[in-house]
Amino acid sequence: MIHTDLANGRWFTMTFAEQMGNTGSEIHRLVLSQNGDKNRFDSAFDRALELIDLTLADPRWKKSYKEIARVREVLCDICFGQSQYDTSLENLDDYFFQFGLIAR
Repeated sequence: MIHTDLANGRWFTMTFAEQMGNTGSEIHRLVLSQNGDKNRFDSAFDRALELIDLTLADPRWKKSYKEIARVREVLCDICFGQSQYDTSLENLDDYFFQFGLIAR
């Protein structure tokens, strides 16, 4: 676990918008590092996946499970797949940015 304090319960006290907004911060770090330092990119990717997985583990979002899982799938496809979804990190960043605005 990278986010041990979040995994130990704090994550599950956040709203859906707060969880997705925090995940969006890691997605934004991916965007900023995609043409630079591979270690920074890989670290941001790992953190983003962990936050998505924590969101998937939150029983309050059972009805949104498919959407959250699809976001995870799209992220993996963008970073390491075959571009099945014909999208970009910038598009995913825009998607998550909206949650950050709602959370604020």
